Amino acid sequence: MVQDYRNFLSEVLIDEQALKTRIAELGAEISRDYQDKNLLLICILRGGVMFLTDLMRYISVPHAIDFMAVSSYGAGRRETSGQVKITLDLNTNIHEKDVLLVEDIIDSGYTISSVLDILSTRKPRSLHVCTLLDKAERREVDVPIRYTGFVIPNKFVFGYGLDLDEYYRNLPFIGVVATDRYLPELGV
Repeated sequence: MVQDYRNFLSEVLIDEQALKTRIAELGAEISRDYQDKNLLLICILRGGVMFLTDLMRYISVPHAIDFMAVSSYGAGRRETSGQVKITLDLNTNIHEKDVLLVEDIIDSGYTISSVLDILSTRKPRSLHVCTLLDKAERREVDVPIRYTGFVIPNKFVFGYGLDLDEYYRNLPFIGVVATDRYLPELGV
């Protein structure tokens, strides 16, 4: 049986109102920067979905969306393996489009760097990154992030699209896991 998240929530790192405020600001910045452009938002599934849907509401310029799924963690892992596998590719041809990659969190940088390498071979007009969370102190690979929601400390986070063993993506805030109280081998 899945436990109530409050059993292992250490703290609320970013509350619902702070998320809404910052996402509205990002939407305004993107709208300004992509005036008269052929904007395509590419969401990295599954964690980025909540961020994408809220962000889209604040982008006032016309844009299309598409999705990619990549894996570098594997079940039960808290750190990337460094090996990126595309599990769902785009349906859209991105040639000559202004692509904005929308990601939930960037930590080591390996995953997003690999995705950028793959997408750049498809010759978009421009290719930039928008991330909700930047765990900059964990960075091992340089990643050019154009839009950042929040720079966060090196803590194990969940909620607002980020899962904890595939659960709790629906929480309206970003929480920190109390790792001393979270036991994944017991199925949460």
